Parts: sequence; structure tokens; C-alpha cells
Amino acid sequence: MGSSAASGRPPQQAPHSETQDKGTKKGFVPPMTPRPLLIQGSSGSGVLRPVSEIPFKFRSVFSEFPFFNYVQSKALDDVLYTNKNFVACAPTGSGKTVLFELAIIRLLMETPEPWRDVKAVYMAPIKALCSQCFESWKKKFGPLGLTCKELTGDTEIDDFFEIQDSHIILTTPEKWDSMTRKWKDNCLLQLVRLFLIDEVHVVKDATRGATLEVVVSRMKAVHTFRTSQYPEASLSMRVVAVSATIPNVSDIADWLSNENGPATYLDMDESYRPVKLRKVVLGFPCGSNQTEFKFDLSLNYKMANIIQTYSEQKPALVFCSTRKGTQQSAAVLAKDARFIMSIEHKQRLMKYANSILDSKLRDLVALGVGYHHAGVDLSDRKLIEEAFTLGDLPVLFTTRTLSMGVNLPAHLVVIKSTMQYVAGSCQEYSEADLLQMIGRAGRPQFDTSATAVIMTKIQTREKYLKLMNGIEVIESSLHSHLVEHLNAEIVLQTISDVKMALDWIRSTFLYIRALKNPTHYGFSADLDRCGIEAKLQELCLKNLNSLSSVGLISMDEDITIKPTEAGRLMARYCIAFDTMKQFSKVSGTENLSDLIELLSKSREFSDIQLRVNEKRSLNALNRDKNRVTIRYPIDGKIKTSEMKVNCLIQAQLSSIPVQDFGLTQDTAKIFRIGMRISRCLSEFLSQRVKAGFSAVLNSLILAKCFRAKLWENSPFVSKQLEKIGQTLSTAMVHAGLTTFSKIEQTNARELELILNRHPPFGNQIRESVIHLPKYEVTVEQLPRYSSATAEVVLKVSLKNQSQLLTRRAAQDHHYVSVVIGDADNNVVFLQKLTDVLLLKGGSWSKKIDVPKAMKGDGISVHLISSEYVGLDIEQKFTVYYSPARRFGTENPHNTTQGTRRPQSVLKPLSTNQAATLEENGTSVGEEGSRSFDLGNKRHCNHFCKNKAFCAHDCCKVGVTVTRKRSANQETSFTSYLKDPRSRCDTFAPTPVKRLKMKMAEESVSLSMQKFAYKPKEMLPPPSWNKENLCKASVRPQSGTDLASEAQIPDVESLNDLDGGSSVWMTTDMSVGSQDSQQDLNQVNTTSTVYSKSSTAVPEQAALCKNTSSLQIPTVNFDLGNEWDDWGDFDDDNLMHASEPALTSYTTAQPQIQQCGENRTPG
Repeated sequence: MGSSAASGRPPQQAPHSETQDKGTKKGFVPPMTPRPLLIQGSSGSGVLRPVSEIPFKFRSVFSEFPFFNYVQSKALDDVLYTNKNFVACAPTGSGKTVLFELAIIRLLMETPEPWRDVKAVYMAPIKALCSQCFESWKKKFGPLGLTCKELTGDTEIDDFFEIQDSHIILTTPEKWDSMTRKWKDNCLLQLVRLFLIDEVHVVKDATRGATLEVVVSRMKAVHTFRTSQYPEASLSMRVVAVSATIPNVSDIADWLSNENGPATYLDMDESYRPVKLRKVVLGFPCGSNQTEFKFDLSLNYKMANIIQTYSEQKPALVFCSTRKGTQQSAAVLAKDARFIMSIEHKQRLMKYANSILDSKLRDLVALGVGYHHAGVDLSDRKLIEEAFTLGDLPVLFTTRTLSMGVNLPAHLVVIKSTMQYVAGSCQEYSEADLLQMIGRAGRPQFDTSATAVIMTKIQTREKYLKLMNGIEVIESSLHSHLVEHLNAEIVLQTISDVKMALDWIRSTFLYIRALKNPTHYGFSADLDRCGIEAKLQELCLKNLNSLSSVGLISMDEDITIKPTEAGRLMARYCIAFDTMKQFSKVSGTENLSDLIELLSKSREFSDIQLRVNEKRSLNALNRDKNRVTIRYPIDGKIKTSEMKVNCLIQAQLSSIPVQDFGLTQDTAKIFRIGMRISRCLSEFLSQRVKAGFSAVLNSLILAKCFRAKLWENSPFVSKQLEKIGQTLSTAMVHAGLTTFSKIEQTNARELELILNRHPPFGNQIRESVIHLPKYEVTVEQLPRYSSATAEVVLKVSLKNQSQLLTRRAAQDHHYVSVVIGDADNNVVFLQKLTDVLLLKGGSWSKKIDVPKAMKGDGISVHLISSEYVGLDIEQKFTVYYSPARRFGTENPHNTTQGTRRPQSVLKPLSTNQAATLEENGTSVGEEGSRSFDLGNKRHCNHFCKNKAFCAHDCCKVGVTVTRKRSANQETSFTSYLKDPRSRCDTFAPTPVKRLKMKMAEESVSLSMQKFAYKPKEMLPPPSWNKENLCKASVRPQSGTDLASEAQIPDVESLNDLDGGSSVWMTTDMSVGSQDSQQDLNQVNTTSTVYSKSSTAVPEQAALCKNTSSLQIPTVNFDLGNEWDDWGDFDDDNLMHASEPALTSYTTAQPQIQQCGENRTPG
């Protein structure tokens, strides 16, 4: 679409013909007063409107012409003097871009300066249209103080900061879709006052139309939200759309309606086209056994006749379906036709030919024929475009991409075959593509008429006749791409139930067309509005179930819809539903090769085609004995587009040069898309509950590799530095500089010699490396040992913090991922750390619990940079767990409710027997434990080399494991006091100190009286019976007391009667009741659970007969359903101290118990 109007200007001559003689130029001087031009159209005549109607301040925007053309003049009042939404339907080439410029001026006219918060968005389906408008509007609106910003491509997800200071944003539907998926979080998008839609008829396109439709509907939602939130601000958003000739422009106007009703529309037929277009559809016979390729080849030999018939000796542009087809057709035409050219013309062509690199193209250009496609070298393409624009090249064969990108109008446009090869199959051109190609016919500055010829099969001739005349109705394609866009709206919270999904559908073009043409969408023709809405709701529910089955959304019984983290990732990175389904099938054991193969099958790469002439190059990259090949060779020959994608990814990561320009372009596209897919995959696996360590680690590595375009172990690390490309990086690899540390240690002058560069180039390279972050990872295990888990402390620090504080070579958003995995392929720990966080403190540390793995005690610690290859750290660490030696059964808690395990009582050992055992290297506790039921024991966490001689008795006899009290057990204070005697045997002896053990080993006699605990004087002394002497084995047991207000001293130090080694004695005072005077001096056992039944100890009862006792109530508080376990010091072995009469204490003191000689003090 050109912005020049059909005014009274005479046509300009070609630039090369402007100079008639050397030094003499023929110029054109426009008249002082422009003459109005009368245009006769189907709706009557009209007078052109002058540019002088525009306020003087903005008149420079239209400085190229004095009058608007007829289409522009008809639309002027609605666009410039009202704020209504507006749709213009006019032929291609009728200057519709000027309508956008008028709309921008209207916005500026009603907004006071400075225009700080003015935001206008121009959206076109093709990047090339955005680029053309960007270059044009930058010059036109720049002097007015407006900033233009072009946002195309999918390299960066977050570009909000780019549009912060921009007034006019030029973008594509796909890019604006990704930008607006977070519009509620960004107020900038809510400042958009003008939304300009170019080529709105592309809404019918099978692949891109759905995105355009969803984005427009979303912008309507933004407008509705803003007006509801700030009704007093009266901030409206205006929509202006333009379209090629379509019959149902009124449906587009209904779709672009606002609260004031449908949009105003202008419908102009082909008769208003500035350059009259003659349309010809030619049908050629095609046999049933004739393939598409053979039919396409047969058309080559009819091309000379068609060009001779319709070209009128003016430039002709021929669109072919494939790159190879352009070359074949050009070669056939060069043989069949001879162009009549002057000697000067031939000399100009020879000048172009001599500058062309491609030998085949060079020969053809000399004959007046050229070809142009994305696989041609860029310099050759520029030369061809220049030659054709100046009229020096009579015929140019090209692919459809040129119609989208480069503005090269011609007098004759030929579309050779209406079929194209896409994703492994032949399909027809979309209507948008055909209209775009036909639009290249007619050069307003040269011609008053043009011709478009479509060459198709005789069976499809009628269809294209209708299309050329603009009879085919525009339909929606959203119903076939609903699942991705539903998920995006759910994440945006536009949809939270099925009813809201239907409300959203009502804002789309699909709803408008489904009401008018239900059969196109698979609905019955006799359905009323309610029936059609029910069908649309059913369609939504079907897609919602698909999303739910993969875990992208969650739905409850009330059909309330909520997005999951996976669904948010899908929406954020604009990933196809089929690709997310592939991600969900990841098992967790995948290596790098498996993940690359998975990525190669992504739906986003479906338009990457495998061409016949590329197979040899790809197979050489895959397997070749005489050259460097890819890291993970693919089995067999390259036969599919997935295999091609896989091969090109690996070739780029391996830094293998690819000579074919077409493959180079495909590689660039693969990596542009692959960066967001790989990043989505790594985040998807990281947030999964049971993601395998191998898959998570390799997905993080792969995402980094896509960003750096290198393998994680590549020697070409220098390629990541500024000013270092493939050639210089190769020179550094040959010199042995394969790591950043080696480059840093090399002298700057030596670097310059290696790279053949002048100073200070070497200093700049070293500075870049020095200011890259250098990390250090340390792992230490805490001395708290268990057979089930271990505690390690992970520390990540920056080794060059001081250098990074002055300057950083990495980006501000650079981060590292720390991931730890065990031998069972489980992810133990995963954390992202930004450089900013590490710079603040210099280091970061974390205590991590590492569960014991079944296959080994080793863990792998990896630090992965998000962008750079060569900074990663990998460490292996062996975690120590205490031996898997269990005391008794595996689970001591699994006891039958209301029953108690039988406990054998520890027999008392004499001092001599204890000494004998110690001399034999066996501790008393160990020997005693052999005759004891150890069902409620576990191993302690001490890390002692020789547990037979250490000071910890828990190393020898274990630590008591707490048992849960049954839920229905009585826990009241009264029930707890029912049988105090039943708990006398439930406490274990306390531990023997290291000093006593040494004394026992060395048989050194030492008085322990000075270590004795002195009882408080306030306590009345008990009555001791001298005959009662109880000797027991020494059983050390460590213990800590619960927080208590008072403690009862029960332990006295006594010398042995025989004058041997001293022993610890605990006096245990039994309570005698009025009914029974039985002596009950018993040795306490090691049970930790309160029991209702008392264990009889006949041996000890026989020894202790005449113990006088006092009646003392024992008081204890209920501690709840579960005893506290305070670690390795056997806190649970609590003992109730004997208390004097009329005195009660609320806590018990753990005791070191042994029956000795009872003596009366004094």
C-alpha cells in the first residue's frame, strides 16, 4: 500500500532516464495551485480533498502530495473529525496507510502537549509492513516529537521497558499477543488510545488469523476494563482498521463495535483502485496421476507465452511456490525467450551480473531474467531488487515472501500454480497471500493499468475467479486454534468458568460469523442464537477438558477454572498445546540428546521444510569420516523436517560452519524460536513435583546452550565475548585458549598476536573476561548423622566480587541455577541465584536435608549459568549416613494399641563382672543389651571411629525411640495418677562419664566423693536400711532434663564395701500404703513409654526387703499424644525422683541409676 495519492501529477520517469545529457537534468515543477481531480466511481463522483485542510502544524506529514486521493477523501471526515471506530475496505494500492496517519493526527489534535502518555499501536500481519511504516513514520512524526518503536520477532518476552517512552508502537499480532498476555500487570498497555489494524482481512488466515482475532478482542477487553475502572477519566480507545476488498465488511464493523454501537465503515470496490487492475485466471489441465510437482513443472513451459501476451514490454513479477521452482522457471524462460534490449540496457545488466556472487544467477541476469528468494545471498538480493526497481531486469521469479517483505511493484504479476509445499504436504495459498501477491501489480508512479494472472488447475479456476473479484466471504479461524488462546485468557483471569468463556467468545469475530453461517463451523443450519451459543459453549468445554488432561488448568466440580504453573508457562512463552503435551511426557531420565530430539518435534518448527537440495549438506553434517560432525549423530539419513531441525541445532552448537545460505537462515529461525521453547521446558520441569534430576539438569543446560549457541563443554567459549566471531574464536582454540581462565592468564600482547589485531584489542578481551562472574561452590556436612537423612550446608560465593562491583560484563538479569541430585535421580535442591543477590553479600548459603538414596550416598552439585558457557561448576560429594544398623524392628511405632511389648529385665552385674567385660573390650552396656529386648532402640547419630571405646554410651546401646501414645488413651491428670507404681520400671539409667570409664580401664582407685551431688538442706533426710544392699550393673545413659522449677537430688557417691572402684548409687524410695506394707525397691528399666501395668522384678525384690519408705505422691503432667524427641541425647528416658512427704514437684529428673549399699547418712 502506497501513501501517494492519485493526484494530477504526471508520472515520473525512471531514475536512470532522468539525465538526458551529461550535466543536464530534466526536473518537474508542480503548479502553484493544485487542480482538483474528478474521479468517477460506482457510487457517483467526488472531489478530492486538499492537504491544506490539515492544521499547519501537521501538514508536513503529507508533504509528498497536494491532494488526498478519492478513497482518502471519502474517509477524511470520519477519520479526522470524529472519534468513532472506523473500518475502511478498499483495493490494494489505494493509499490506505494515509488513513492511519490521519487517525494519529486526530489523536494529537485532541490531546494537549506534551504528548507524554499518548500511545498508538499499529499492528500488521507481516514484519516487512511494520518495517516500512516504521521507516516512513520515523521521518514524518519524528519532527513532531513522537517516538516510534518497532516490536517484532519473538527474541525477548518482556519488552515493556521498550515501549515506555514510545508514542507509536509498530508490531505484529504474534508479538502483541505475547505483550498483552500480562496487560493487567502493566499500566502502559492501558494507556493505548489508538489501535490501528492493517490488513484486517487476514483474520481468515488458517494459521495467523486466530491470533489477530484474539488480540483485537483482548484490546476491546482492555478498553472495557479501563472505562469501568475510571469512568470519570473518559479515556477511550479508538480502533481504526483497513482491509482489502471483502464482501462482508459489515461483519468486521460489528466485531469492532464499542459501547456506542458498531464501527463506521467505508466500502470501496475495485473501480476506485488508482491503477486499474486487469485480473486473469487461466486453468490448465492436470491428469489424475499427475503430481503437484509435475503440474508445476509443466507450467514453466507456458510462461514465455503468458509474459509475451500480458507484459506489454514492462517489468513482470512471477511468484513460484518453492525456491527451487524459481530457479527452474528462470532457467526455462531464459532458454525459451529472448528479450529485445538496447546496447545500453545490456551493458547495465552485465554490470549487475559481474557483481553477483551466485554463478547461476549471474548467467541468467545477463539474459534479462533473475530469481529472488530467502536462500539467495543478501548482497545478491539487494542487487536484484535494485535492478528490478529501476526497470533494468525485465522478468523476476520469486517466492511469496517477497510479496510480504519487499515492495517491488510490477506491471504484470503472474502466480504460477496456486499450491505450495508446507510442512511436508501441498496446500493452497491462503487468500491473504494471494491478495498480497496480486497487490504487487500496478506501479502508481509509472502505470495507469496493470495485469494479474493466476495459473491454476482447470478444476479450481471458478474458485479463484470468485476470489479475484472479492466475492469470497471472510470467516473466522479461531475455532481451530481455540485451545491455546483459551489458556491465555484463563491465565489472564478473563475466564474463570464456562459462562465467562462464553462471554469471551461473544467478543470475537467467531461469534458474529457463527450466528450468520453456522454450517462453516460444524453447527446445524436450523439452530437459533441460543442453540449456537450452546454449541460454542460445548466447544469451549471440550478444549478446557483438553487443557485439564495435560495439567495446564485445574477444574473443580463447579467447573471453576484456575490456571496451573504449567499453564502460566505455556501462556507466557506462547507455546503450542501440542508442544506442551510433548513436555508432559518427559520421564525424568532424559539426557541432552533426548531433549534436543524432543524439542525438534515442537509444533513451532512445523513450517521448517526439508528441501531436496539440502539433504546432501545435512547428511554430511550428520555422518562424515572426513570432517567434523555433530555431537549426537542421527540414525540413518536425514528424511524429515524434525531430523533437519535436530541436525541444524547440533551443528550450530558445535560451531560447524554451514555453507548453504538457506540452511543458515533456517538455523537463525530455529534458534530464535528454540530459545523460548527450551527456556519454557527447563522451567516446566523445574516446577514439576517428581521431575527427574537428569531431565531437569539437562534442560537447564540446553536452555543455556540455545542462548549461547554453544555446547556446555565447547572449547569456543571466546565466541561469547564482544568483538569475537567464529574466525577469531577458532584462532584462539588453535592456540589452546579454550577456557576463560586461560584467556585471563594470557598476556594481552600475546592475544593480539594470536588474533592478528592491534593494541589495545588484547586488553579489551582480557577486561571482558576478568569482569565475568567467577563462582565458587562449597559443600559441607553437618555433624548430625542419621541413617535416613543428612544435613549439608551449600555455599555459593563470588570469587571476584571486588572486580564486579566496578564493572560487569554479564547482563543485569544474569543468574545461575544451583541444582543438586542424588543417586536415585531425584532433585534434592534447586534454586536460582541472581548476580545482584550474590554481589550484595558476596556469598549465599543454605542448609539442605539430603534423604538417603537407595543406589548410593553420592550427590551431584551443579551450578549452571543462564547465559554463559564456561562458567558452570560440577562437584561430586559423598554424604555420610550412620550405618543402617537397627535396634529391633524397622518401625517401633507399629505396636498394637493397648498392648505392650514384653521386656526382659537387665540382670545386675557385680563390679568384678563389669570389669572383666571391659577388659575383654566389651562395654557393660553392650553385654547387658544382648539380654535385653531392643525393639524400641535406634542407632545414635554420633560419628565415632571406634564405638567400643568412645565416651558415648548411646553408641553402644542405642537411643530410645519414642512411641506414639494411642489416640483414645486417657490423658487426664486423674487417669495419669491411677497407678504410680506401674511407672517405676520405665526409666533407663543415665550415662557414665568418660572419667569413670577410664578409671575402670586403668583400675585406678579414686575417691568420687568430691563429685557427689549434695542434697539440699531443706529436704528431710530419709530413713535408710543398712541391710538392704542392691548391686546392679553400671549402665550409663545420657539424658537432659525437661525445664523444671525444682529438682530432687537422689544420687549419692559411695565407696564400694570391698574398697574397690567407686560406683554410682541411686536411692529409690518406694511408697508404702496403709493397706500394704510391702517393700518395693525396684531397679528402673529403660522403657520410655508410660505403662499401666508394672513389670515384676523378682530378683531385685529379693535383694531389697527391709527398705523403709514414706508415702509420697508422685506428680507428673500429661505431655500430650506424642513424646518429644530431642535428638541424640536420649532425652526421653525420664525418671521420677522420689520426693518427701507433703511436698510435690511437677517435673522429673533423668537419673543415673544403680542399686548400691543403702546407708544412713552420718
